[in-house]
Parts: sequence; C-alpha cells; structure tokens
Amino acid sequence: MFKHILVPVDGSETSLQAVSKAAELAKVFNSEVTAVYVLDPYPFTGVGADFAYGQAQYLSAATAEANKALEDVTERMKDTGVTVKTLVGEGHAIHEGIVRVGENVGADLIVMGSHGRRGLEKLVLGSVAQRVLQTAKVPVLVVRG
Repeated sequence: MFKHILVPVDGSETSLQAVSKAAELAKVFNSEVTAVYVLDPYPFTGVGADFAYGQAQYLSAATAEANKALEDVTERMKDTGVTVKTLVGEGHAIHEGIVRVGENVGADLIVMGSHGRRGLEKLVLGSVAQRVLQTAKVPVLVVRG
C-alpha cells in the first residue's frame, strides 16, 4: 500500500516514537523509508553586520544536531531490521522543507511526531505537524508523544 515512507525527525523522543511506528509500517508494506531532519539555513535574516559569523556557528551546530538525530534514527531502524535512508533538508519554514523533501523522494506517506503543544505555547511556537497536515498532498500519520 505504501511504497515510500518519509519520517521527519527533530531529535526528540516524540520523533523517535514516529520512527518506530514508521518501521512497523515499513515491515508490513515492505516500504522504503527516508528520515529527514529539516533545518532553517537562514534563521538570522536581517540581524546586521554580525550575521555571517553567527550564521556559520549556527549552521555548524545545527548540522551536528541533525546528524546526531539521524544517527539515532539509523540505530533505531537497525534494531527493527528496516533499512533507512537519511538526509538533511532545508526550509525557511520547517513544514515546507518536510513537504518538499517528501515530494522529491516520492514519499506516499509521512509519519511524524507531534509534541501536542496547546494554548499559548502552540500560538508562539506553532505546530509543524499541523502545517504539514494542511499542505501535504499525501497521507500524514501523526504520532502523539
């Protein structure tokens, strides 16, 4: 039924729960799995003259965090016997990066975690899962933390 599953991760336990769910589905449907960590390459736009220095430090730290999260995904998938491809994507809006990567790899299902933010926290931080649900052209399975 599902040939290619995309699993966006952010290094949280909630995203690793989504990885486990994706592994279960991949076993049942014999699906390919791609895990992606999307980072915003330009979070400091408009900050001023110190932008370039801060940008380099940010990208270094963000890439290291992304690689660590994807290593955790690979280990978790290895434990289930499912092979996973990993990649770091970019997007000024994280949800747009997720949807774009899904389209580029030909995913026909997105399995992602949701932190379940509510109230003011959701208003301030937003909900990546909600935005993916609104914009993705493929089914999205949201795993609650």
